[in-house]
Amino acid sequence: MGLRMLGAITGFTDAGGSVVQINSHIFANLDATLIVRFNNDELLDYRSRRPVVYFEKDHLETFEPPILGIYLVKDEIGQPFLYLDGYEPDFRWEAFAEAIEQIMDLFAISEFVWVHSIPFPAPHTRPIGVTVSGNRQDMIAKFSEWRPDTQVPGTIVHLIEYRLREIGLPTTGFVLLVPHYLAESEYPEVGIKAFELISAATALVFPTDALRDESIAFNRRIEEKVADNQELAKMVANLEQGYQSGKGTTFGARMTPREQAVPDADQIAAELEDFLATRRQNNLDDDAQ
Repeated sequence: MGLRMLGAITGFTDAGGSVVQINSHIFANLDATLIVRFNNDELLDYRSRRPVVYFEKDHLETFEPPILGIYLVKDEIGQPFLYLDGYEPDFRWEAFAEAIEQIMDLFAISEFVWVHSIPFPAPHTRPIGVTVSGNRQDMIAKFSEWRPDTQVPGTIVHLIEYRLREIGLPTTGFVLLVPHYLAESEYPEVGIKAFELISAATALVFPTDALRDESIAFNRRIEEKVADNQELAKMVANLEQGYQSGKGTTFGARMTPREQAVPDADQIAAELEDFLATRRQNNLDDDAQ
């Protein structure tokens, strides 16, 4: 069995912060070495994603353009894999997909797995749903709960999956269905689910203890907010009722974005974001001690 490649590209949406959490936990906890760096001048619209420039008193200290690259990573037990990470190219999608295919051939990649997440009218009281695409029927049969016939905005990983299917390379795309009212937050359950799915497809092992600890505190905060707000409690109850009414059917039969009325949840999203900001600051304070 050759190397596996994991893709987590920022792009159209990242509900619950699946890509952000995969990225941060891989680089914080695993040994990663950049082996391929793509040319920003060919792929990046600098005006839409301006590089960060650090100004120090009277001069420019550093210029940090974004990186789109491939890393050689070792998982928690030392198994190597390649990790495609960074921004979604603004230009030359076909050329980029072809380059990825050539790199896969060079490194004898045996499988490609990517993860993405979208907002969905589902309650946080239930496990996060999943839609699976690709050509691994075992993964589709085991994990794919929502199987719609629909049109969606395409992403670069969609194109890569499409091209890899044409050549028969085992490919799996996991789309996580995140409660819409938590879509703007970094929802730890999303990160945990993403790593569990990647592990199921690849047998790679990832450290998730920190995420599970964060999830306990985050879920407690959600319950507090719901208990304190009747409107939010009613919204969650309605979503829960929609979930239960379809028990025994596929996820898609229980509810779809077009069939299920979704109450507005800006307030809970804003309050949870305040909580997350406090949590991040506490983590920084702990690191500084």
